[in-house]
Amino acid sequence: MAGARASARRRAALAAVITLILLASVSFLLSATATSSASATANSPALRLAVVQRHAEDHAAVLAAYTAHARHLSAASASQTDAFLSISSRLSALAARLSLSTVGALEKEIKAQVKRARSLAGGAKEAFDTQSKIQKLSDTVFAVGQQLLRARRAGVLNSRIAAWSTPKSLHCLAMRLLEARLANASAVPDEPAVPPPQLADPSLYHYAIFSDNVLAVSVVVASAARAAAEPSRHVFHVVTAPMYLPAFRVWFARRPPPLGAHVQLLSVADFPFLNASYSPVLRQIEDGNRDVALLDYLRFYLPEMFPALRRVVLLEDDVVVQRDLAGLWRVDMGANVNAALHTCFGGFRRYGKYLNFSEPVVQESFSHRACAWSYGVNVFDLQGWRREQCTQQFHRFMEMNENGTLWDPTSVLPVGLMTFYGKTKPLDKSWHVMGLGYNPHIRPEDIGGAAVIHFNGNMKPWLDVAFNQYKHLWTKYVDTEMEFLTLCNFGL
Repeated sequence: MAGARASARRRAALAAVITLILLASVSFLLSATATSSASATANSPALRLAVVQRHAEDHAAVLAAYTAHARHLSAASASQTDAFLSISSRLSALAARLSLSTVGALEKEIKAQVKRARSLAGGAKEAFDTQSKIQKLSDTVFAVGQQLLRARRAGVLNSRIAAWSTPKSLHCLAMRLLEARLANASAVPDEPAVPPPQLADPSLYHYAIFSDNVLAVSVVVASAARAAAEPSRHVFHVVTAPMYLPAFRVWFARRPPPLGAHVQLLSVADFPFLNASYSPVLRQIEDGNRDVALLDYLRFYLPEMFPALRRVVLLEDDVVVQRDLAGLWRVDMGANVNAALHTCFGGFRRYGKYLNFSEPVVQESFSHRACAWSYGVNVFDLQGWRREQCTQQFHRFMEMNENGTLWDPTSVLPVGLMTFYGKTKPLDKSWHVMGLGYNPHIRPEDIGGAAVIHFNGNMKPWLDVAFNQYKHLWTKYVDTEMEFLTLCNFGL
């Protein structure tokens, strides 16, 4: 009886062991099957198809984007454009043909085309990359500066170097406008012998712009007029070189200022007092000092140019006006002559940056820690200017710097800092946001809230190297219906 019970227990134990073995085997088999299934899924044609198709479509999109850029380049880029289009269309066609049945046959061809596309896109990236543009421009400016330095030392100015000052498209525009005036002079009236009374009405809002860039000036005038609450109360006095005055007349005869704003077009020849016996600027230019640009220095004669006016706002030609500027005539100037945007932050852009403080006359008269300011938007109290005799002070500084030891004569700002030292009121920064010609990281809210945005720097909005994220802020005021823009290859 006891033996039978022992035998039964052994059979039960054996059965349990066999059951456990069977369960382990089944578990192993199921696990292996799942793993095999996952592996098979990972290597399935469907997944490979999705990966390959995604790569093809991504590279096709990249090349399509570069194609859009390449279309705007000159004819020299036509072959690059064709290459972009060819590979992009091939990739798009191959992606459309992909199916489970063809993935094996097409995968090799797709990879070859993707490899070629990656190589082509990598080579083209340099042409469209902003930082690359900045570096190339900096290298070019440095190289031209070195050539200019060598030319000055040799006592000559190479005409090829001088041509860098104005892009070919701007020269072309001026020449086309001059041709239009010669072809139909009667359609372009001269300034009337007796100026309209609003040009000298001190109760209106008067601006001064010194420039030989007719396209840039047209943008300044159009943007300011459209932003104004009362455009007919805004008067723009544009002063240019005599050779460019006819071109300005043609432009504004065909495209008058919008909304009833007024424009007066003048040249240096319209101001008889500007002669070498009165102005050290003219005398230095006549003596061969090519570092002094007359148009840049004419701003120091505003009270003599416009004797009837009490206040004038100076605008540079590389600005865009986004908000009514009438409030600038309500700025409390106190005893100051100039109101401008101060540009010092910590030790940044103070007088020590612009003046040679190793010269005793500079050390004795100015503080190297004094805060500098900027041109671009400047409110000038002409009555205070006359009272403080600022033009006479300017003349004295120009005579002291005839040999270029006090400041760099190629820049007009240092002598402005000296002339209006202790006479400049800080302008609220919402009036004037700078840097759109050299800084790609300006906050959009700062740009959107600014009355005036300033493309100071080398990357001007009318040049190919302009920042794409800012350029539209300028081009939207360009009169693209003017036929000469197309003829002169402006990439707007």
